[in-house]
Amino acid sequence: MTDADCSRQVSAVFSGFVCHLEKEADIRDNLRISVKDVEKLSRELIVGLSEIHLSQSASRIVPEIYSQAEDRLANIRKVIQELIVKVPLDQYYVFHESWKYVFQKLVLGIALVVYLKECRVATLEEVAQAIGVKSDRKNGFHLDLEDYLFGLLNLASELSRYCVNRVTAGDYKSPEKIFTFISELGSGFRLLNLKNNELRRRFDSLKYDEKKVEEVIYDLSVRGLLNKSSASGAVEEKSADSSSMQE
Repeated sequence: MTDADCSRQVSAVFSGFVCHLEKEADIRDNLRISVKDVEKLSRELIVGLSEIHLSQSASRIVPEIYSQAEDRLANIRKVIQELIVKVPLDQYYVFHESWKYVFQKLVLGIALVVYLKECRVATLEEVAQAIGVKSDRKNGFHLDLEDYLFGLLNLASELSRYCVNRVTAGDYKSPEKIFTFISELGSGFRLLNLKNNELRRRFDSLKYDEKKVEEVIYDLSVRGLLNKSSASGAVEEKSADSSSMQE
């Protein structure tokens, strides 16, 4: 092969790469528009939900917050449908980085509403349905499992903050419920075989969220602001769980 032939062969190979990369860049630019819209709406959702930290009455929060969240989610679903049609078939994970953090934020918002409304964890299927995507990767554009798990870990942080604000508002019952929920969430995560990656590191912070709520309850019990049985339970839990926090 002559030098000219070699040069033409190399040029032919890389010309194909140029076309592929340009096409992928065009898709990313197109996706960025829809992702930006979803991000704006998700930010409005989270800002609206942040009003729970300002309310003096927990019982009056849920109906209004839930109604506003549903309206915002309806708009989010519409924009996500526009996003879905822009993603080429079988290339979900090629462009997943474009929307993963936005979806994690949406998981947080939906899971927070479900907790406030029903005091339970939102399932992956529920969250996927709420934002208008599939829950199983086999069915196409879906909510990635790791994004769902990151959202739940973010929920724990949000609830630990909420716990402190409820006490400030004179609500001494919510912290115990929050502690039970976060503890059960932590137990669930411990069942998973998390590798030493970003999700594992983020899970480590859940232990501190749990400890933060635990200390609030312990402080309430010392101050005599919980009933005797609750105070006794809080002291026992603090003692029993202190070792697990060091795992």
